[in-house]
Amino acid sequence: MAIEYDLVILGGGTGGYVAAIRAAQLGLKTAIVEKDKLGGTCLHRGCIPSKALLRSAEVYATTKRSDEFGIITSGIQLDFIKVQERKQAIVNQLHRGVEQLIKKGKIDVYSGIGRILGPSIFSPTPGTISVEMKNGEENEMLIPKNVIIATGSKPRTIQGLAIDGKYVMTSDEALEMKELPKSIIIVGGGVIGIEWASMLADFGTDVTVIEYEDRILPTEDHEISKEMQRIMKKKKVTLVTSAKVLQETIEIDGKVSIEVERKGDRKSFSADTLLVSVGRQAVSENIGLQNTSIELEKGFIKVNKFYQTKESHIYAIGDVIGGLQLAHVASHEGIVAVEHIAGHFPDPINYSLVSKCVYSNPEVASVGLTEEQAKEKGYNIKTGKFSFKAIGKALVYGESDGFVKVIADKDTDDLLGVHMIGPHVTDMISEAGLAHVLDATPWEIAQTIHPHPSLSEAIGEAALAVDGKAIHF
Repeated sequence: MAIEYDLVILGGGTGGYVAAIRAAQLGLKTAIVEKDKLGGTCLHRGCIPSKALLRSAEVYATTKRSDEFGIITSGIQLDFIKVQERKQAIVNQLHRGVEQLIKKGKIDVYSGIGRILGPSIFSPTPGTISVEMKNGEENEMLIPKNVIIATGSKPRTIQGLAIDGKYVMTSDEALEMKELPKSIIIVGGGVIGIEWASMLADFGTDVTVIEYEDRILPTEDHEISKEMQRIMKKKKVTLVTSAKVLQETIEIDGKVSIEVERKGDRKSFSADTLLVSVGRQAVSENIGLQNTSIELEKGFIKVNKFYQTKESHIYAIGDVIGGLQLAHVASHEGIVAVEHIAGHFPDPINYSLVSKCVYSNPEVASVGLTEEQAKEKGYNIKTGKFSFKAIGKALVYGESDGFVKVIADKDTDDLLGVHMIGPHVTDMISEAGLAHVLDATPWEIAQTIHPHPSLSEAIGEAALAVDGKAIHF
């Protein structure tokens, strides 16, 4: 028997379940098809478990230097099994919460793999969903008026580096490690690679990062990358930039050995484990796209500003469409898509106003243009920078590395970008994000009286520094 819905969502991750909740709020009869668990990659194999591990690593690293705070400890030990148990308990708690939200919204959930069928007796246009049920029961047929594809992404791999889960891993396998390796090579010095490098170095693993570009965190402002490089070296992380892994040279014999080419020279590296961290690719195969006129570009689904595909009743959101592959972006894309389906007039997302975060130790956060991007766009810029070393709260915390950098248009005083590296900046970036949304000037940010002592004082001081008016530096 076929069941009719106003909306069926393929994928119950952060984008999918948020879209479903908003659809239920708007009175749409909604179903989610999810092959694994509600919450998707972010909750089970990404944002939440990795940040739980990062927090444990941070506590461990802080405990090892507790004498700086006047706390004398001895016999500090790391129980990685308990670290993993804590991580899983957090994931389980949040998973139960998502299930309750879906139940509260009276949203139907089908556990299985959903595929889009072509025109049929059920519908003259593509869009009927055949669900291959996880429990082995006969396929369910769902007839939606609209579909949202929210199937997400998976770790990208490198040809020649076969993932075996023991010697060569992606972040998926690394999150399930039962014990820490003594040494690791991380291929990729972007956001995920640096988070893992920071975490494992804090846990005491010998870390080597191999990055193809000429600097780590290559999408961040150049000064942020430079500061992170300094701090990673202080953690004794070996950084090898402008380097290409020669896949044909990989060897596994109790350890992993690879050969890297850098500026014409070849060098070998060896470690217990290798982590491939070179980005993520869309999960767009095996969902029936061939039965539609939906177009792909480099594996990602092409959409318009309201996330409609070439089939106007089929939408796509989140990692599967590329762009900013961030959980908070997927959620908002889902809301925009649902409101458009419901006949509302949502504002399209302005991606230049989206805050981005790196949850390493120290953290990185940014919104808007980097200095390099601003110059490339032809802006006449002015910048202000303020170090956390001059912030009392940072010294109290014992975390004074890093700074806040503000970039503005010299001609109009418009805010162009804010970039931070330091303690708890992922919690502070929303002030800069709001300032950007409201088109605030550095002067207006500086006029906001920041409490003392607080880490946020660095934002006010950096805004003052744009015009050479910083008080404490």
